[in-house]
Amino acid sequence: MTTTLMTAHDRAAGAALPRSRGELSRTVRQALTRPAGTALPQRVTAVRADPYGDDLQLALFLCYELHYRGFAGVDPEWEWDPGLLRLRAQMEQRFLSALRADVGPPRKAEEALADLLVEPVDGEGPSHFLKERGELWQFREYAAQRSLYHLKEADPHAWVIPRLTGRAKAAMVAVEYDEFGAGRAERIHARLFADLMADLDLDTTYGRYVDTTGAEMLTSVNLMSLFGLHRALRGALVGHFAAVETTSSPGSRRLADGLRRVGAGPAAVHFYAEHVEADAVHEQIVRRDVVGGLREAEPALDGDIAFGVDATEWTEKRLGTRLLTAWNDGRTSLRRPL
Repeated sequence: MTTTLMTAHDRAAGAALPRSRGELSRTVRQALTRPAGTALPQRVTAVRADPYGDDLQLALFLCYELHYRGFAGVDPEWEWDPGLLRLRAQMEQRFLSALRADVGPPRKAEEALADLLVEPVDGEGPSHFLKERGELWQFREYAAQRSLYHLKEADPHAWVIPRLTGRAKAAMVAVEYDEFGAGRAERIHARLFADLMADLDLDTTYGRYVDTTGAEMLTSVNLMSLFGLHRALRGALVGHFAAVETTSSPGSRRLADGLRRVGAGPAAVHFYAEHVEADAVHEQIVRRDVVGGLREAEPALDGDIAFGVDATEWTEKRLGTRLLTAWNDGRTSLRRPL
């Protein structure tokens, strides 16, 4: 079920600037309220910042969002400001170095992808929890946090298209075509998620829930922007895409079942039900033609593809730990309740 009414998500040209969470995010936020080209304080550095902390991850999110819809009232020239890009590069290096150290030793793409196909009998994670015993308030929290990505679903992965050739490019475009509604605006997956949010009585305004979202969700969203904005990380972005498409179908089935159980509306159920079938097909295309085509064209990127898979799984597990720790204690997983 979809609606033809324009949502706040559709109308919004840019999100409101979120509140800062430390020196880095405060520096970036203050800069964005001024004309582009305004010098940033030289003393501000990311060298000792927590690579997964609220401050660095929000500062990165602010920088990355300039490449999507931007922020209301922010000079669009900040997107390519040299001073801001220098600070962003410091934060990215801190983030990427930590990821490479934490996700585990390098391995082959085939091994990393094979692990994604194994569904443990006693599986755990947010989708398992929500299917079996999640309450409506927990589904609302989950959707509010996931909106940071799903309201721009598939956009970060589109950056890889001009960096691919042949079979990999053709297959990537085919999958993205479905993600963007196959020519129908009301079928764009970001639009379907806005419908889900409306069904759960959430604000569909783009960027509305950044302030309520913790560092773990910001990290998950920033990961794909990091991979997408750097041509050198194109292999990692393909690995990220493969991980998302491979794990989406079973997880979406659990979430659809859970939403039916708690009596959510049809649009909420529809978003995940749509992904059960669509992503089962996409998974085959991505593994065979996008990943296979890239490995064939550029075999040296095999390790990067595996890194993209492993980094995706690692960041998602951190997010899952935050959600489940809070929910099992009966408290909100957000920085502030909805």
